Amino acid sequence: MSLFKHLSAILFALLPVGWVTPALAHMPSCLGAEPGKASMVELPGSNRTVLLYLPKSFPAPRPAPLVLLLHGSGGTGGEVLAHSRLAEAADHNGFIIAAPDGGIPLGKGFVWNIPGVPAVSGRMPSPKDLNDVAFLQHVVDSLVVHRCVASDQVFATGISGGGRMTSLLACVDAGRFAAIAPVVGLRAGIPLASEPTRPDPASCQPSHPMPILTFAGDADRTNPIAGGGAPYWQYSMRMAETRWAELNGCKAAVARRSVVADRVYEEGFTHCRDGADVLARVTIGGTHEWVADNEALWAFLAKHRRRQFPAENTPR
Repeated sequence: MSLFKHLSAILFALLPVGWVTPALAHMPSCLGAEPGKASMVELPGSNRTVLLYLPKSFPAPRPAPLVLLLHGSGGTGGEVLAHSRLAEAADHNGFIIAAPDGGIPLGKGFVWNIPGVPAVSGRMPSPKDLNDVAFLQHVVDSLVVHRCVASDQVFATGISGGGRMTSLLACVDAGRFAAIAPVVGLRAGIPLASEPTRPDPASCQPSHPMPILTFAGDADRTNPIAGGGAPYWQYSMRMAETRWAELNGCKAAVARRSVVADRVYEEGFTHCRDGADVLARVTIGGTHEWVADNEALWAFLAKHRRRQFPAENTPR
């Protein structure tokens, strides 16, 4: 056996420069993105691009988890990647980040197309606007097809308008995502027209339970946790939690408890179907910014896997 190893080492040393083993040759390329840096890549089959961040450990022996990171209204993928500092957690934990831009231009940035809900500009999305749900589905599926992302470990997070877009993905495409973690933006459908302080049940009918950890600040004046604010907001974060708890079949409420000294408290619902708990972490004095603890965010997401249901085919 030692002779075999010795001969193998000699043969490998004699291989031409640039030659790689078949196993390495089939490692995922992730559309040409470079590990350890943000890379803007073209998305096959689309005229839109996406900002990818591959962890420094990439490529790994198997496809990596994916976190969609969605910017706030008027922002860009590059801005939220920088401000959230989520790339540090990606390097530490080995997940890929995709930070695309929304489909509706606004100032120097973009907003997400959330049907039936006015943007921060007050403009209602029109049928002529780009379909951001379809685009984000295409982002996920393209990365799965290129074998750099594990289809059962696809997650989404985002800040403000990106958090609302993350919530929409959970409403309309729960089968594609294993868990979500909106930041200052959890919703459970659009505000009910006849009673805006409640979500419209018809606007959020997920096909499967969705595990949720949301982050917020109790001094947020843009998306107040008590509700009110802009027309797209209106109902409280607690109302959103309660609606998701109903959808997930949760059986127990979590008594408010401190999780980081006296600065952060947690509330929500547990004992839900398929382990799809609905939890919220609120920073006391926190404002409309990235208030998420990135390691806690990833620890929650990493516990979950997308279940394969009989009627589904992956990738789609």
